[in-house]
Amino acid sequence: MTDFLLELRSEEIPARMQAGARADLEKLFRKELAAAGVQAGAITVWSTPRRLALIARDLPQATQPVQEETKGPALGAPAQAMDGFLRKVGLTQAQLEVRDLKGKQTYFAVIEKPGRAVADVLAEAIPAIVRAFPWPKSMRWGTASISTESPRWVRPLSGIVAIFGEDLVACEAGGVQSGYATLGHRFHHAGEITIGGAHDYADKLRACQVIVDHEERQAIVRDGARAAAEAAGLTLVEDEGLVVENAGLTEWPVPLLGRFDEAFLEVPPEVIQLTARVNQKYFVCEADGKLANAFVCTANIEASDGGEAIVAGNRKVLAARLSDARFFWDTDRKTTLADQAKKLERITFHEKLGTVADKVERVAKLAEWLATEGIVPNCDPALARQAAELCKADLVTEMVGEFPELQGLMGGYYARAEGLPDAVADAIRDHYKPVGQGDEVPTAPVTVAVSLADKLDTIFGFFAWDVLPSGSRDPFALRRAALAIISMLTAGQIRLPIEAAVRHGAWGFIYDRTFQDTAFADDLVRRHFDREQYEDENFADWFERSEDGLWAVARTDTKQLSVTLIDFFADRLKVQQREAGVRHDLIDAVFALGGEDDLVRLLARVHALQAFIGTEDGKNLLAGYKRAANILKKEDWHGVQGEISQTGEEDPLAMVDDPDLAHVIAAKMAERQALSYTPEPAEQSLMDALATAAPEAEQAVGAEDFAGAMAALASLRAPIDAFFDDVTVNDADPAKRQARLGLLDQFRAAVHNVADFSRIEG
Repeated sequence: MTDFLLELRSEEIPARMQAGARADLEKLFRKELAAAGVQAGAITVWSTPRRLALIARDLPQATQPVQEETKGPALGAPAQAMDGFLRKVGLTQAQLEVRDLKGKQTYFAVIEKPGRAVADVLAEAIPAIVRAFPWPKSMRWGTASISTESPRWVRPLSGIVAIFGEDLVACEAGGVQSGYATLGHRFHHAGEITIGGAHDYADKLRACQVIVDHEERQAIVRDGARAAAEAAGLTLVEDEGLVVENAGLTEWPVPLLGRFDEAFLEVPPEVIQLTARVNQKYFVCEADGKLANAFVCTANIEASDGGEAIVAGNRKVLAARLSDARFFWDTDRKTTLADQAKKLERITFHEKLGTVADKVERVAKLAEWLATEGIVPNCDPALARQAAELCKADLVTEMVGEFPELQGLMGGYYARAEGLPDAVADAIRDHYKPVGQGDEVPTAPVTVAVSLADKLDTIFGFFAWDVLPSGSRDPFALRRAALAIISMLTAGQIRLPIEAAVRHGAWGFIYDRTFQDTAFADDLVRRHFDREQYEDENFADWFERSEDGLWAVARTDTKQLSVTLIDFFADRLKVQQREAGVRHDLIDAVFALGGEDDLVRLLARVHALQAFIGTEDGKNLLAGYKRAANILKKEDWHGVQGEISQTGEEDPLAMVDDPDLAHVIAAKMAERQALSYTPEPAEQSLMDALATAAPEAEQAVGAEDFAGAMAALASLRAPIDAFFDDVTVNDADPAKRQARLGLLDQFRAAVHNVADFSRIEG
C-alpha cells in the first residue's frame, strides 16, 4: 500500500473559502477514485493561504481486474439486433456466451478488464478535480483566459505537486505541469523545495517557515494571542472566528500585542471591537471587565526586531479607523433621535408596506396597545410608544451607515446620551432580539412590547399582501420573526391573543390593499356581501365611492387572516418545540380543537397532554379512544339526529333555538337519551364515569388546569376498557345499539374537550 501527496499551489486563497475548499477537495478526490474502483483509506486535507494539500494513505498500486457482463439479444433474434449489440460491446459473435435466461437461450458479452496502475488513475483524476472544483468565486488568467473554456481557479494556479509513493504522477492541469518542487514561505525562504513524498512534505515545509496544518496554525493564533494579552496583565476577548481567519491569512503566524490611544475608549466598546475585527482582523483585550486600549494582531513573519515595526504600523492603521469611528460618534450625538427619525420618511421599507417611518408609526401604535391592554404586564404605554417611535432612528446615523451590524445597539447609546429613560434606551437597543436560535430573549416589559410589535407588524404586513414564505424561500425572514415571537411569549408567559392583535394591527394593511389591488378588493366584497347585494348597481356604485364600505370590509376580513397566521405560528411552534422534545402531533391535537390563539395556554395544554400520553393510563385511553372512533366511523354514526334517516321519525324541535323553549328542548333530549332497557354493569359504569369525568375535564380546561383535565380523563381508562371487554356495541336490539353508540360518542366528545386524540400518533 502506498501514500499519495497532492499539492495545488496558487496565489492567496481567501481565508473564508479555505474550509469549503478542503471539503470539496476530499469529496472530488474520493469521487474520482471510486469511479475507478479504488477505495481510499485515511485522507488528510490541509490549507494555507497559498496551497491546498491532500495526503491519501494506503492506496493500492493497481486496481482490481473486473469482469463486465452485458445481456444481449435472444438466440434467433433479427440480424439487425445482433449487429447493433456487437458494435456496442466491440466483440464478434463467436466471442459471445449463450446462457439460459428464464427458459430462453440468450447471448451475453463477457469482457475481462485488467487492473490499471493507480498512478495512471491519479494522473487522470487531478485534471478532472481542477476542472470541476466549485470555488464560490474563481478567475481565468493568461492568454488562455480569452476563452470561456479556459481553466479557472480561485487565483492563478502556479504549481502542482503529485507524488505517489516516491514517484511523480505526471499530469497537467490549468496549463501547469506536475512536479516535485514547491515553494516555502514568501519572505523567509527563497527558491524551490524538493518534496520526496507524503512522508516528508509537512516537515520540509516547516523547515522553510510554512506550517501546512491549518489546525496547528489556529492553535498557535489562539494560544499566542491569549498569552500575549496575559503577559500584559490583560484578558483576551475570545473570538474563534478571528482565530480561523488569521490562521487562514498566515503560513507562519506570530501574534503580537499593541496599544492604541486611550482617548479612543470614549467610543462605545462594541464600535472599537467591530472596527478592529472587521477592518483589521485584530483581537481586543479587557482589563477588569472593561475594554482596554490594547489589540493583538497576527504577523506572518518572525521579525528580527521582535515585531516592533509591525505593531507600530498596525497601530497607525487602527488609529485611522478609530478616528473615523470617533468622528461618527461625535457627529451623530449632535442630532437627537427624534430628528433622526424624521429622515426615515425617505427610506422605503417595502413597496407594498410604505416607508420605514410608516412602519415605525404602526409599531408605536401596536406597542402602546400591547401595554395598555396589559398583554405585556407592567409595561408603561407611554414609554412603549416613545421607544417604538425612536427604535429605527439610528438607521440614518453615520455610525450605523458604516457598521450596519450596530443597528439598535447604537440607538441605545444615543438614547442614553440624550438622557432618555433607561427603559427606552434598552428597548431601542434590544428590540431586534432574539435574532436567532440561542440569542438572548428580552424580558424587560418595554423592550418586549416594542420587539413584539416590530415583528408582529412585519408578519401582519407581508401576510396581508400574500407575500408568504414558500419552501426554502423566506426573503423577509418571517419564519425567524415568528420563532422570535414564540420565544418571547413563552419566556415571559405573555398571553397574546393573536386574533385580537390581528384586528388591531393588520386591518390597516387590508384597507390599504383594497385601494391598490382591484382584484383583491373585488374578492373581499364578494365574500362579505351576498350575491343580490353585490349585483345591485346602486350598491356597487356606493361601495366603490365609499371609504366607509372598504373600511368595514377590511376590519371584518382580519378573521381570515387570523386563521392563516395561527396556522403559520403552529408550524413554527412545532419547529421550536421539537428541540425541547415536544411531539408535533400533540401540538396538532390541541390546535385541531380550534379557537385557540393563545400560544402560552396552548403549550401548557400540550405539555400536560404529553405527560399524560406517556403514562399507562394515557396510552390505554388513547387506544380506547381510537377503538371507539373506529366503531363510530364504521357505523357512520352522527348522533341521535343522524338516526332520523334510519327511523323516519322527524324531530319537531330540530333547528329550534327560541330561548323560551330551552326547557322543552332539554326535556325532549333527556327523553331521547333515556334507556328502554337495563344497562349492563360495565355499560352503567362507563355512563357514571362520563357523568363525572366529562364536566370535571371541561371545568378544568376552563380554569386552565390542564393537569386536572388529564386526571379527569384518566378516570375513564378502566371503565372504557371494561366496556369493550364486556359489552357488545352492535347488539341485535336497535335500541341497545343506538344507546351504546351514543355512549361511545359521549366518550369521544369528553376526550375532545381536552384534545383531538385522532391527531395523536401511536
